[in-house]
Amino acid sequence: MPKVLFALTSHGRLGDTGRPTGFYVPEVAHPAEVFRKAGWDIALVSVAGGEPPRDGVKEGDTVSAMFLEEYAGELKNTPTADGLDPTDYDAIYFAGGHGTMWDFPQATELGALAAAIYERGGAVAAVCHGPSALLAVELSDGSPIVRGRLVSAFTNEEEAAVGLESVVPFLLESSLEQKGATMSKGKNFAEHAVADGRLVTGQNPASAAKVAELVLRQIPAT
Repeated sequence: MPKVLFALTSHGRLGDTGRPTGFYVPEVAHPAEVFRKAGWDIALVSVAGGEPPRDGVKEGDTVSAMFLEEYAGELKNTPTADGLDPTDYDAIYFAGGHGTMWDFPQATELGALAAAIYERGGAVAAVCHGPSALLAVELSDGSPIVRGRLVSAFTNEEEAAVGLESVVPFLLESSLEQKGATMSKGKNFAEHAVADGRLVTGQNPASAAKVAELVLRQIPAT
């Protein structure tokens, strides 16, 4: 049975605003449902281990509510990347949430795990602010995984639209381009995802399930 590893931020503070943040729950719950319906196993990892901070749960989102209930035990005690074997996973999926902007780019062990999964034929996926993790992913030849690749992520325009362009430590779209990525963008907050081979990325929360669907096309169940 194929297995996908969802990677979560451990950062819970939204800059100096005094507001909480964390991983965006729907960006895990909704794609996890897609994977599970396709017969995949689900696993979790976080930057610092333990219980990661969460954000984005809204009334009426029954998919997220069910996910939080079913994975309550796993979410209280997530492992760190250094204790995981890349051969156990067919894909790694970096979930978003603004917290990722503070810890994903420095999460070198997660980056190395993602590179190892990719280089043995697995998929690397990310959505919204989750592609901030790709800034730390280098292949064995030393090249950034995003160099020369078509990538989507939360755009500069979307960051400005939510009023956080001066709160986040950097602009994700610009930083990915500086690493050599070619950005693929749709309308603000509308579903948009792209697969450049086994590198699959999505622009915003509305794109999370679509990213999972594209991963399934790249790594069909056997």
